[in-house]
Amino acid sequence: MELSDHLLMLERQLQQAEVRADRQALDALLADDFLEFGASGGRWDKAQVLHSLPQQDFIERRISEFALQRLAADLAQVTYLSHNAAAGGRAPSSAWRSSLWRCREGRWQMLFHQGTPRPGA
Repeated sequence: MELSDHLLMLERQLQQAEVRADRQALDALLADDFLEFGASGGRWDKAQVLHSLPQQDFIERRISEFALQRLAADLAQVTYLSHNAAAGGRAPSSAWRSSLWRCREGRWQMLFHQGTPRPGA
């Protein structure tokens, strides 16, 4: 499997309700030194994500415009547009997303993630 396909699969896993509710699955996908700057303006480390994400209401998401940039043999950046379905009285929305993925011992884990909202989109 091409690296681009593999990392897209991992990004999609992180958007699935079953994975988002499963602390063990999240722990395997996120590096211990993971950090996120969310589209909402929040900042979270791995411990905070493992605690809060399984409790969040699920919002269906879709990925488009996925691109991969290999930064080193064990480091890659992916960028994409994330489309959120309408939920809980909220209108559909979208955000540009960027993730750094690091490979350790043959396993890719997300090291960093950032979301930037698209106003009016």
